Amino acid sequence: MKTAIVTGCNGFIGSAVVRELLENGYSIWAVGHNSHFSNLSEDSRIQRVSCDLKDIASLPTMIPAGEYSAFYHFAWEGSAGPRRGDTKLQLDNVQWTVNALRAAKELGCRRFFGAGSIVEQETIAAVYTQGNRPGTGYVYGGAKCTAHAMCMCVAAEIGIELVWGKITNAYGAGEYSPRLVNSVIRKCLRGETPRFTSGSQNYDFVYIDDVARAIRLIGENGRAFHEYLIGSSNARPLKSFLMEMREAIAPDMEFQFGSVPFTGVDLPISAFDCEQTQNDTGFRANISFAEGCQKTLAWWREIEGRT
Repeated sequence: MKTAIVTGCNGFIGSAVVRELLENGYSIWAVGHNSHFSNLSEDSRIQRVSCDLKDIASLPTMIPAGEYSAFYHFAWEGSAGPRRGDTKLQLDNVQWTVNALRAAKELGCRRFFGAGSIVEQETIAAVYTQGNRPGTGYVYGGAKCTAHAMCMCVAAEIGIELVWGKITNAYGAGEYSPRLVNSVIRKCLRGETPRFTSGSQNYDFVYIDDVARAIRLIGENGRAFHEYLIGSSNARPLKSFLMEMREAIAPDMEFQFGSVPFTGVDLPISAFDCEQTQNDTGFRANISFAEGCQKTLAWWREIEGRT
């Protein structure tokens, strides 16, 4: 039986990856903080380890050394909300990620999966454009870029295979954050008119089940010291996604475009190219945006007791 270590196991993405690994014959050491494991199933193949992120370097005292297929690292504080702009916290996250990498090597893991984001590319575009004044949300993106760079160097030095997954925009059942898909669905449930930018900026979304499968395949088949974009392979202007959502979940509602200013970075469609991910790992998204929105709506209705 293959064995993996997963940090951030109780989070939206981490818990989905745990389910995906279990379905594919893995046993798992699931690492969460403050004994938070509510999103994990009762399964004898899961060993639970409570460890705060700041103490991640001590994992080798909590988990026996052995031969592990991979170490999947999702634990990251301040990934949403105002703490994305907390410079000290985000710099701490960088160090904790490097500490996790070193712990993975000490534990006997063959490879380390680092959870990156397309915001890394957005950050580079925002920060290195002359005269631009990027918002504090790019502090988080800068930390992801830095963690990526440092892990590449440290992994090469200590002799562990690094693969880095850049997630576009994960969404789906199980996520409580106020990000775009959730915000729109909850407004629709309340009968409020969703308001947006013009929606001309390029975007991509990928459903959580597809994200988890991509991460497993990258962990298994990705080439060492490569990065892989995790997306739908159907990137397009945001307005197109939102109109697809409207038709799928709220065809009688009005979606208002152009009333919200756009202050972010508009990446070219080429930035969302998932061809290397597909070629190296065999991953291709299966769940359309319309289907994913319907699944997410059904989950929110269940959570809020709506019919």
